[in-house]
Amino acid sequence: QAQLVESGGGLVQAGGSLRLSCAAAGLTFSTYHMGWFRQAPGKEREFLAAINWSGSSTYYANSVKGRFTISRDNAKNTVYRHMNSLKPEDTAVYYCASKIYSNNWAVATGYGYWGQGTQVTVSS
Repeated sequence: QAQLVESGGGLVQAGGSLRLSCAAAGLTFSTYHMGWFRQAPGKEREFLAAINWSGSSTYYANSVKGRFTISRDNAKNTVYRHMNSLKPEDTAVYYCASKIYSNNWAVATGYGYWGQGTQVTVSS
């Protein structure tokens, strides 16, 4: 059974940084493209970033471009997302997800496996 487990969330002050990790098990990680989404209370799930299977290509939502960086380590079956200059509006549950096809990166329904999410709270 495939499983994605996020970690690294928590409480951080505005302006701070945080690195989230997503460890994969039960799937051939290096063959999947990976993405990060977030969902704030009362809002729809929002695409943030994606990375292709090899790590050679990355894609970002305009809202986080320049502040968020996605990377992966296929040897560790892990994808990362580093966040800088955090703002209170970045407060949300952050999810990683995997997908097979390298298109429509921002479309949540294109992702097959999802983690349980990790809470990030940014205080002002």
